[in-house]
Amino acid sequence: MKLFTIIASISAALCVALGAFGAHVLEGRIPERYIDTWQKAVQYQMFHTIGLFIVALLATKWPNVTPAGWLMLVGIVLFSGSLYVLSLTQVKILGAITPFGGVSFIIAWLLLAYVAMKHM
Repeated sequence: MKLFTIIASISAALCVALGAFGAHVLEGRIPERYIDTWQKAVQYQMFHTIGLFIVALLATKWPNVTPAGWLMLVGIVLFSGSLYVLSLTQVKILGAITPFGGVSFIIAWLLLAYVAMKHM
């Protein structure tokens, strides 16, 4: 599906830019623990960006796989997004948002498995 390919491509570019930003701009400006948090956000965003590419490929055969892609996108925004903001602001309450993104990721992958079992 074209839309998920576009979303995934933009997300992948953002991963590279945000990873570089964390390594070159934030290094030494925020505590090391938040650099690690930033990198974790980049890592999970990239993993699920690859998932979005998978959904885009599968959507050409299985249109009912698209909810998994939307859940991955929601997970990226909630999980990685909250960790990016947490790293920059160091407002710890923002960490309470992160698990909702994690749950979105889990549901997305389980939904992908369900669709595969149904169609294969």
